[in-house]
This record gives sequence, C-alpha cells and structure tokens, in this order.
Amino acid sequence: MSRRFERLLTERPNPRTRRIDALPVRAILELLGREDEAVIGAVAAVRPALARAVELVVARLRKGGRIFFVGAGTSGRLGVLEAAELPPTFDTPPSLAQAVMAGGPDCVWASKEGAEDDGPDGARQLRRRKLRAADVVVGVTASGVTPFVHGALGEARRRGAARILVACNREGVPRSSAQVIVAPRVGPEVIAGSTRLRAGTATKMVLNALTVASMIRLGKVYGNLMVDLQTRSEKLVARARRIVRELGGTDGRGAERALRAAGGRAKVAIVMLRKGVGRREAERLLGRHGGLLRAVIG
Repeated sequence: MSRRFERLLTERPNPRTRRIDALPVRAILELLGREDEAVIGAVAAVRPALARAVELVVARLRKGGRIFFVGAGTSGRLGVLEAAELPPTFDTPPSLAQAVMAGGPDCVWASKEGAEDDGPDGARQLRRRKLRAADVVVGVTASGVTPFVHGALGEARRRGAARILVACNREGVPRSSAQVIVAPRVGPEVIAGSTRLRAGTATKMVLNALTVASMIRLGKVYGNLMVDLQTRSEKLVARARRIVRELGGTDGRGAERALRAAGGRAKVAIVMLRKGVGRREAERLLGRHGGLLRAVIG
C-alpha cells in the first residue's frame, strides 16, 4: 500500500483557496460554502457502491452479526457518532454497532501520537472484541491508507467477516482492501490536509446513508416514522405516543395505554391496536415477519 502522502488527493493543496487567508470574513464563508456544495455531488456519484455496502450490512445483521466502525482521528470520531446514535434512534442493543478508535476511547477527545500508524493494533482490537464471520467491519479513513484501519480490515478478512472501506481517496488503496469501497472524490481540502472539512462532511453523509438505509431494510422504520425508537426521555415518549396514535388509529389516551401495555415499544403497541391482540401475540406476529411492521399490518 502506497504511503507517499503527497500523492493523496486529500493532501494536495486546493488551487481555489490559495488566498483564503487574505479574504474578509464574508468572502471566507462564501468560499467555504461553495467548496461544501461539491461534496453533495461527490457522494451522489458513489451511490452504486453505497447500495452494495447497505446490502452487505443488512445480510450480516440479519444473521445476527454486528457492525464495527474502525477509524482514527476525525474518521474514528465519526464512527463513534454513528455507533452512539443507533440505539436511541432504532432501539438497537449497544453491542450491535461498536466504534473502534485508534489509540482507545481517550482519543475521541485528544489525539494520540502514532496511534493511526499501528496496524497490528487495529487487528488486535477486533480480536479483543471476538470478531465473528457474521460481523461486518466498516473501515473509515479519509486518506484510505491508515494502517490501523487496514490492520482491522485484514483481521476481518482472516475471520471471514464482511469488509467495507469508506474513504475519500483511492490512490494507493488496493481493491482487495475491502469487498466494497465507498470513496467519494471530494478533492483537495479548503485547508490542505484538514480532512475534518470536505472529507469529514462526505464521510458523515456516507455513514448516515449506510446506517439509515440498513435500518430501514431491517424494518426499523414504517413510512418515515421511527417505530423502533427508545422511550427514555420526555421528548421520545411524546414522539412514540404520536406515532402510535397515527399508525394505531387511536387517540392520545389510547396510544398512552397501548404503549404502557407494550412495555414502551411503539411497534408492539401499533400491532396490538391494529390487530386487536395482546402484547405476547403482537410480539409473535412481529417475530414471524422479521420485525417488519408493514408485513404485519400492511
């Protein structure tokens, strides 16, 4: 794998921003905005690869697998965000989506010199988590060549786990690094090498799309409503009540009673109301249909 950093797209100077330091504030902001607009097109261009990545994730999670986001620096922190947001949004168990940060959890807040260059540690971290063939590893690296990430992907290959690489550069990245490589070409950064900018925005968009589309395919959404949300705050309880009221065909009090009887699970409450059954039968119906609410109530 090439480590000639000057050749990486993410390291090159951006000719459009060479005099950004000489501009007034409003012009700086306008230039930043124009540069960010190009990110949308770059992400749109990789939708075919992203679709393959979604199918890979869905297939593994349906087999009881887990998803690991592996990265360093900004890329690793974006993986942490993705893993942290899935449980409250889609009521997934904490073990389903896990973030593996180069240098350990402390590096979410502060960089650790050389952590991203430790390829063997990337493999070691997945061994510690008992990576299985049913799992999927998503390597996240703006440059595409971070050793920690490739060490993890190598371990995933040895164990038969699915491999996805999310990067913003293809220079020096072997095709064999992953089964699917999602690499939006965002071009050089506004500030040369500062991949928390355009590359970070593109990576966030890709990871959002990857997880949301996967959760939709797994039945966590009905229409555009999150029917598998966790009711652990006043706001989420109110949201669940609205969803049950709308999809269950009841009023506010009926939704509240059904939610209470369903143990706070909106999807179960909806089936109870629509099918006129108790909690146990509602859970059985959902289980028989793989958790797909549409398959139960139409």
